[in-house]
Amino acid sequence: MEYRKVGKWGLKISELSLGSWLTFGNQLDVDNAKEAMKEAFKNGINFFDTAEAYASGMAEFIMGQVLKEFRRTDIVVSTKIFWGGNGPNDRGLSRKHLLEGTWNSLKRLQLDYVDLIYCHRPDPETPIEETVFAMDYIIRNGLALYWGTSEWSGDQLEAAHKACRELNCIPPIVEQPLYNMLSRERVEKEYLPIYEKYGMGLTTFSPLASGILTGKYNNGIPENSRLARFPGLRKHLEERGLLGDETIRKVREIGKIAEEIGAKQSQLALAWCLKNPNVSSVILGVSNVDQLKENLKALEVKEKLSEEVMERIKKILE
Repeated sequence: MEYRKVGKWGLKISELSLGSWLTFGNQLDVDNAKEAMKEAFKNGINFFDTAEAYASGMAEFIMGQVLKEFRRTDIVVSTKIFWGGNGPNDRGLSRKHLLEGTWNSLKRLQLDYVDLIYCHRPDPETPIEETVFAMDYIIRNGLALYWGTSEWSGDQLEAAHKACRELNCIPPIVEQPLYNMLSRERVEKEYLPIYEKYGMGLTTFSPLASGILTGKYNNGIPENSRLARFPGLRKHLEERGLLGDETIRKVREIGKIAEEIGAKQSQLALAWCLKNPNVSSVILGVSNVDQLKENLKALEVKEKLSEEVMERIKKILE
């Protein structure tokens, strides 16, 4: 396992990390989560990611039950604030919700602080100055050590850094975007000035495009699969054209390359994400330990991705 710096900053996190979206509190209870997190740690993963919104807070609660068994200095924990509840002040990036959301997350996680805290989405209803002031307060008061953003545009990140400079606030050091073979534009083009100007790192999610890049949906939606269980997610992917004939054709072609290099398609998709030098960590979502062990083999597959193989993949995806 390689440990990468988060952009230019001193924090080091494992190149593969374990997330909790759609799994903790849904497919994994405390015992299952403990098994997965301990297996992850045993294999070098030191970064665990969650959010106040995941399973309506239950994901944080479950993760908190397990985190007690680790030495705090050995792990890096992140959470994200935006969707905390249904009340008018229970969501968004106002100072009120950012602080109350952070306090509530720390209670569920049973932690004094998190290492990373993200603004889970941009909030057009709140001035960026209010948001960066609140995040600065959270850092300076020891509730979190670093802050970042998730799914913000390049322009929104520029605005955040500008506000931080003008207000003498601590800037964000990391962005958490969706990134995989089928969703590349933002990470590979839009953010390019951000890496160089501000030294921001990336902790990317959905490396398998909700399972599409495993090939499991090449012939339809299997019963009990993630897309069968979460119709809202399926609709979202369909609207983006990710279940269309052209996408499935590309996935099948990628599958042939995986077979050639002796890898599973999921492992190839993960290894491909790891080849991007701007990626600090690729977040895994697993429903059992066997799946985690299979995904960890992407570290071996990464070494097989020569320039020639990467170029072949690039041509398929164009």
